[in-house]
Amino acid sequence: MSADPHADRILAEVAGMLAEIVGEELLIAAEITPDSGFDDDLALESIEFVALAGRLQERYGDRVDFIAFLADLEIEEIMAMTVGRLVEHIAACTRAEAVGGAGR
Repeated sequence: MSADPHADRILAEVAGMLAEIVGEELLIAAEITPDSGFDDDLALESIEFVALAGRLQERYGDRVDFIAFLADLEIEEIMAMTVGRLVEHIAACTRAEAVGGAGR
């Protein structure tokens, strides 16, 4: 757990999405952490990235545009991307809502 409960919640949500996409049995040997690499550790295929984009769209709507996020990266950055980097992106896109929604 980090010192940021918002990021911890997002990490748990993303880990759940990834488990649904690749299957929990494939993740038994690989715990999803912020340091988990999409390519090296999770061996995500391009179709699984598309599925992840769909799940992120369903969960966060237009606030988190995963496709635009990827489009701004070089291929090497995409290949080396970690779950933590995606969580940071989602947290940045949703932080104002999390702070503003705290009093609701």
